Amino acid sequence: MTDAPPVPEASAPSTTGPLSGVRVVEMGQLIAGPFCGQILGDMGAEVVKIEEPRHGDPLRQWGQSAADGDSLWWSVLARNKKSVALNLRSDDGQAIARRLIDEADILIENFRPGSLERWGLGYERLAETNPGLVLMRVSGFGQTGPYAERPGYGSIGEAMGGLRYVVGDPSTPPSRVGISIGDTLAAMFATIGGLSALHERSVSGRGQVVDASIYESVLGVMESLVPDWAVAGVQRERSGSILPKIAPSNVYPTRDGQWMIIAANQDTVFRRLCTAMGEPELADDERFATHLARGERQQMLDERIAEFSLSLEAQELEDTLTAHSVPIGKIFTPQDMLEDVQFRHRGSITTVDDSRHGRVRMQNAFPRLSRTDSAVRWSGPRLGEHTTRTLQELGYDDEVIRGWRQAGVVR
Repeated sequence: MTDAPPVPEASAPSTTGPLSGVRVVEMGQLIAGPFCGQILGDMGAEVVKIEEPRHGDPLRQWGQSAADGDSLWWSVLARNKKSVALNLRSDDGQAIARRLIDEADILIENFRPGSLERWGLGYERLAETNPGLVLMRVSGFGQTGPYAERPGYGSIGEAMGGLRYVVGDPSTPPSRVGISIGDTLAAMFATIGGLSALHERSVSGRGQVVDASIYESVLGVMESLVPDWAVAGVQRERSGSILPKIAPSNVYPTRDGQWMIIAANQDTVFRRLCTAMGEPELADDERFATHLARGERQQMLDERIAEFSLSLEAQELEDTLTAHSVPIGKIFTPQDMLEDVQFRHRGSITTVDDSRHGRVRMQNAFPRLSRTDSAVRWSGPRLGEHTTRTLQELGYDDEVIRGWRQAGVVR
């Protein structure tokens, strides 16, 4: 392999946030593992992402828009991380990884179960030199069981966890949500587990393994889907834009061709909606006076509300219902988000300088903390942007690093 020139180093802004001082090594790729790293990085942890030296994380090429080889999705998911390009399939690469992990509080990985062990990086071996290490493992089906070694993407976990069956219109095949929700749910559950393990370590002094599966993470948010069936024999079905028996709560058309969500299923809120519609007597009509009654006549009620909503333009409808304290919301596009006063007031969208894309506007770090707030400090790094500096900090001299670069161990 030819000796690739080192990637110019970037100046990293100072670390802020409640996890300042926590060291994380991320060995995952694509979404489920890296989203854990994004959350921890947003909260101030130092996140060193290990990438394959030739092409890096495949997510660099994912998404609908890209420039200079890296997607805008990468700018978001890899933000607040340092990129170290390292060949984990080489002996030297594995040795370097162990040095990094020895100094880490958390290791994240979302490879197929068994991969770390094949590389000599199993938890038992890592814990010999770093007994306080918390290993966050994200996979399709978990680290145990008959499905453990199957390849498991987010879509499969969404299907197995029950989500895909209930998403969409009843007249169509099961739909996807529109984002990689299975992966991000698994990352959130893994992060909760990782932070819980860090807290427990402060008592015991010992780390442990966090085993987060995609299908169980999806299952964990599926409300009463299982007992509905197991106890009552009720199978939830696809219901489009409504929740069966919860009314009124739907999308309603306006005179100017927009769609607005109105949610007024509680008795008191429904009464306020009726007043806003100019039909206060409707709240006492026995067909709609109670939650159960409205649920039984959901379609009839929706049609009546749609007649009212169609008589007004979207802004008129929003102003009218807001004045009556009835929950109403526009279905936002990115353009709406960039222009909305609530988004602006809270800084929900932030602007980040990016060497490839210029000034990039993206979602901010959430949630917000009153004293040690989360933050987006920089966007997704270039491949190997922090390799040299990180290896120098581990004590390797420049000659050794150049040799590894020539051998393809690092980039």
